[in-house]
Amino acid sequence: MIDQNLILSKTHAGTGIYSHILRQGHPDEIVMRISGRDCGVCRNPLAGDSETLHIWIERLQPELKLSPEKAMHHDLSGTIPDGDCFDFAARYYGLTGQPLLDRLAKELFIKEPPQRKQPEEKPEDHKIVMPPPPKFSFFLHPISNTRPHKTITPEGAYRYITGHYARQRTEQLRTITDSKKRGAFKCANFDVATFGGIFVTRKAGDLVTASHLMVIDFDHIPDRIDELKQKLPLDPMFETVLLFRSPSGDGLKWVIGLVPDACKADGTPMTHLDIFRMVSFYLKKNYGLEADPSGKDVCRACFLPYDPDAIFNPFYGDV
Repeated sequence: MIDQNLILSKTHAGTGIYSHILRQGHPDEIVMRISGRDCGVCRNPLAGDSETLHIWIERLQPELKLSPEKAMHHDLSGTIPDGDCFDFAARYYGLTGQPLLDRLAKELFIKEPPQRKQPEEKPEDHKIVMPPPPKFSFFLHPISNTRPHKTITPEGAYRYITGHYARQRTEQLRTITDSKKRGAFKCANFDVATFGGIFVTRKAGDLVTASHLMVIDFDHIPDRIDELKQKLPLDPMFETVLLFRSPSGDGLKWVIGLVPDACKADGTPMTHLDIFRMVSFYLKKNYGLEADPSGKDVCRACFLPYDPDAIFNPFYGDV
């Protein structure tokens, strides 16, 4: 579209408009001499061709080094009011607005700039959108408390386990040699999580949302802890979410991710118990490990100890 800015850019700030109009009556004369920003006093065709038209180039924003500029005029005889090149052309042609701009563009051979071809929109690079992490309930001690305190994620559990929260109680538990006293201390002092999902109360019938996680306990395997912490995260059959020492220090707790909506061969959905039995069979066959049967319950309460060397799968990190 033809506009003032385009015409100004093609006519040396509008001085070309004045010279074109002045040349109409004097085609063979030099009608304007420009020195710097001053164009001198010229004939004014709107004042009987008297030499009374002073033309100059004015900086519209003097405070700017690269200020836009426009040619202005003042008639010494006062025949026409002060104005700019477009005001002068409007009086000469008797036109205003777009018709005036189109007339100037035609006579000054100014063409509308070609439309730039918009670059084809490239499809956005495929972005990997991480699914939200699973969530499950967290309960404050003692174990008799069945109302959840809040909902957490695997990363939240990892921060708890590797942080200072359970350090003192874990260290104290491991000094107790009597198994009954140790069990009572653990039940009274350790917070728990139901990795199986979010619950209203800690019982299977009050499951609100399944997390598709399962925690497997391996008890009394002190000689195999280092070996299993190396092997289990690399097992191709299961995805490790968390792996950490049990509160007693002689066992492991392995939290794995489950396939949502897994089905049996006959197409019926697999229950938490079905999956637990399958995992237990696999572990017995391939590692000679006995999984604690408590893992069969989706509402299974898992004690959260202190383990600064816990293993966490960053894929399950908070988004």
